Amino acid sequence: GGGQPRDTGTLAWDGDSGAVTNVRKEGADIWHTLDGELPAIGAEVAGEIDWGRRHDLMRTHSAMHTLGGVIWNEYRVLSTGNNMEPLKGRIDYEFSPLPEGFVEKMEEAVNVEITADRAIEVSFLPRATAVEDDDLIRTKVNMIPESVTEIRVVDIVGLDRQADGGTHVRSTGEIGTFHILKTESKGKGNKRIRWQLS
Repeated sequence: GGGQPRDTGTLAWDGDSGAVTNVRKEGADIWHTLDGELPAIGAEVAGEIDWGRRHDLMRTHSAMHTLGGVIWNEYRVLSTGNNMEPLKGRIDYEFSPLPEGFVEKMEEAVNVEITADRAIEVSFLPRATAVEDDDLIRTKVNMIPESVTEIRVVDIVGLDRQADGGTHVRSTGEIGTFHILKTESKGKGNKRIRWQLS
């Protein structure tokens, strides 16, 4: 959740297995859609995620935070939306217009931070403490549900510290090389950055 795509993988039981083609949450229940036969009611089921895809998403999510940290530290602008898939993504920011030389400057700065191999750490804060810290929530709209009483914080040590519920690599050195593909105007004061990893 929280903008990160779901995992894929397989569920196995009694010598049989099925590929997970969809996952959705309804209330407290999590539903897995399988390709093929279903296990019998009461069968013991073991799940295995597609680790290659998961690791690509972890790299992608950490790259998004690295870009976000560089932009926040340089310009102090808020994100207005984002999306990602394995090894590529897009993120929107409140720029009007983009600063001169933005693409080259950001691409170089993000790759410097990746090369620095900064540790990525996770901690937890009480909601009241977290929402008072303007640096932790850098989106135009606070999308953390009121029911969440403890906020998970992802810290790229020395660069970026944000409330976040997604998966990440252990350090920026695992991310790979960052490339900005293009920028787009998405209305007055809103610019989209499309990027990928190699």
